[in-house]
Amino acid sequence: MEAKIGKFFDSVTGFFGGGDHIPWCDRDVIAGCEREVADSTNGGSEELKSECIMRLSWALVHSRQAEDIQRGIAMLEVVLEPYAATSPSLCWFSSLESSSSPLQKREKLYLLAVGYYRSGEYGKSRQLVEQCLEIAPDFRQALTLKKTVEDRIAKDGVIGIGITATAVGLIAGGVAAALARKK
Repeated sequence: MEAKIGKFFDSVTGFFGGGDHIPWCDRDVIAGCEREVADSTNGGSEELKSECIMRLSWALVHSRQAEDIQRGIAMLEVVLEPYAATSPSLCWFSSLESSSSPLQKREKLYLLAVGYYRSGEYGKSRQLVEQCLEIAPDFRQALTLKKTVEDRIAKDGVIGIGITATAVGLIAGGVAAALARKK
């Protein structure tokens, strides 16, 4: 009996607590990645710059801070846009823009999907992870993220239905109470 109660409470906690398996990143890791990017722009190869920028993007979208996640999303969106290399203020992104292999595009789409998931834009995250899976259908991280996103969308739907049902119940109760008072 205790085991069943424990499972029940674990499922309720998991339902309301999130429970995704996407890693988080600390501020000190982000700061280290920012230093790497700065160092790589001072005489490093294009390949090194690209690797450092991808590590920074990964760290930003896995951050617990909303502003870091938004920076990571903006960075990845600029990289995926064809005009990124033409903007003088974004010249250090050109090393990522020039890399257009399917593997690199898959990674960028996946990181962008993680960023949108972390920022609560689940529909956009699902769309990007599906694009990622078109490139690499057996990419396990993307498959896991897709399931996590779909579970979250379903959970939000259930919560929304619950809130709506509660509101309708309260309104109906209020109307019934008002009618009972008049009689």
